[in-house]
Amino acid sequence: MRGLSLLGLLLWGLSLAQASILYLPLDDRPPNWGPCAWERVACPPREVYRGPEGADLAALRAWLLASPGEKLVASLDALAYGGLLQSRHLALPAEDALAWLAPLLAWRVRYGGELLLFGVVPRWDATQRQRNLAVLEALASWPGLPGVYLEAVWDDALRNSPAPREARALPYPSRPGADEAGQVLLLRALRPGLKVAVVYEDEALAERVTPYEGIPLRDTVMGLLQSALAQRVSLEEGPDLVLYVYGGRNPRKATHDLLRLMPRFPVALADLSRVNRGDPGLMAYLVGLGLYPRLASYASWGTPANNLGSALAQGGLFLKDPEGRLRRLAEAYFAYWWGEVGRPWVRARFPEPLPVEAQEVAALWPYLELEGYRVDLEDLRFPWERSFEAEARLGLTTLSLEFGGRARPTW
Repeated sequence: MRGLSLLGLLLWGLSLAQASILYLPLDDRPPNWGPCAWERVACPPREVYRGPEGADLAALRAWLLASPGEKLVASLDALAYGGLLQSRHLALPAEDALAWLAPLLAWRVRYGGELLLFGVVPRWDATQRQRNLAVLEALASWPGLPGVYLEAVWDDALRNSPAPREARALPYPSRPGADEAGQVLLLRALRPGLKVAVVYEDEALAERVTPYEGIPLRDTVMGLLQSALAQRVSLEEGPDLVLYVYGGRNPRKATHDLLRLMPRFPVALADLSRVNRGDPGLMAYLVGLGLYPRLASYASWGTPANNLGSALAQGGLFLKDPEGRLRRLAEAYFAYWWGEVGRPWVRARFPEPLPVEAQEVAALWPYLELEGYRVDLEDLRFPWERSFEAEARLGLTTLSLEFGGRARPTW
């Protein structure tokens, strides 16, 4: 194992004695690892997650058993297989995978904390689909145990994918998604009962079967609200948060909707116009009219479920944290920019694994202002050496400062 000994992990766990919420991510790609930098949860050491190689299973187990907490949000696939990619193809018998999951119940008995768990029903091309399903089916009794919540999310269900049917056959909740699942369960852990009103750009969107989901959009939305233990309410009932669902049909109308809603409610905007990319027309309105910095959250980086879950979770978690909200908006804008500008530029010029020269794309970063701060792209790297995801270090500089003034800390 690189960087950390088992003794080091034990000491790390003991240092978390005061942590109330533990988070064991699916892997260390930005959507999954991101919450570890939000100052809300305690996570395993980053070195335990080894990019496309997968997590060190023994190290994860050691960290878990040494880390007390009131609640644990954990990915089954990380603990059993090492991550999402490994879960698809790692040749591991179901019995061995279940043995790797046993420490979760040991943690529950040892520390008395609540378990909030999610497992992934694999996508069409996984060579270990039947093994993974057998593991999920073997956990049927877990939700009946005190203090254990378990759900299944299905990953990238293309047309005629068996995953939605397989997931719904499990005797516990299921819905589309994967990379946002940890964020949504953190909302359940930290702010259960959030009152959410859902507003669609066009009500007809609710019946649309969205890409990679295999079910009507309204069912995806309801599944996410149930995962978050959120309460759906009407606008008239005074929601804590409005989840605005944008389908890409009319950015001008959507902007008018936001202008009407935002003076009254915090609005989390999920841009579902394109998979893994946002709508530049809508973003031009948001930035040009000064609406983007006033959003509660924004997401356009992934599949519809990814974007809905990220917007919902971040909007709810940072309602009363103005600085945290701005940080999340900066990160979400970077993800939008990466899909629209950064990723196409890199793919047109460099093969994978990406060379260090691919970091030159950072020179294209635009000027972005958020409520009196300039957002600077201070560092950019590719943790998996591929263009699909990029990890940024962003900084905020106070615009009121003269040259030579002090910049805000980076994150």
